[in-house]
Amino acid sequence: MATRQNSAKARPARKPRSTGAGPAWRRWLRWPVRIVGGFLLLSVAMVLIYRFVPPPVTLTMLLDRNGITKDWMSLSEMDPDMARAAIAGEDGKFCLHHGFDAEAIEKAIRHNERGGRIRGGSTISQQTAKNVFLWQNGGFFRKGLEAWFTLLIEALWGKRRIMEVYLNVAETGIGTYGANAGAMRYFGHDASTLTKQEAARIAAVLPLPKKREAIAPSGFTRRYGATIARRIEIVRQQGLDACLK
Repeated sequence: MATRQNSAKARPARKPRSTGAGPAWRRWLRWPVRIVGGFLLLSVAMVLIYRFVPPPVTLTMLLDRNGITKDWMSLSEMDPDMARAAIAGEDGKFCLHHGFDAEAIEKAIRHNERGGRIRGGSTISQQTAKNVFLWQNGGFFRKGLEAWFTLLIEALWGKRRIMEVYLNVAETGIGTYGANAGAMRYFGHDASTLTKQEAARIAAVLPLPKKREAIAPSGFTRRYGATIARRIEIVRQQGLDACLK
């Protein structure tokens, strides 16, 4: 009797089931990727919200032991000379750059290398990003975050909103935040009726708000305020505030 042949074909050896764990380095890499991804999404969401909603409070305000005095005023209500004064004193190329002024940064670096009074090269956009989303002190890490938020607000807010937020969160005196609160503190009226001299004096306080006063200024603050007052008209005539209209 003929031997019965096994008709079944030889089956290939089964591969062990994958546990899905993968190499160890891939598992460790997931957490940094998730953290970075979460931060990016959260930062974009915050910037989008503040595009329409006034920032209720900032880290700088929360860490201020002198308390918080602030009173939000829209840019359309504020005297136009206040924004012009900020441009004249803080960022003459505000309407021309996209968040960063390479020339100003380079000049600041060269100046600081020679010693003396430290000069910053930050634009109004950079200062707004720092004031709203970050803290005042810090090294390269904070500067890196500042650059990221600057790019975001330039892309998602636009110049007019950046200026509006800046003039409402910038420190204008001890425990005082915003041009409107500064006007009430120094001059007894709101920022809708500022004179050129008053707007210039508030702008002169912005670099060192805890050491300068807009009332009866003396020395450097008085001279700087007078310089800004003269520049306000130049800003208007040359259309350096055109992006705010």
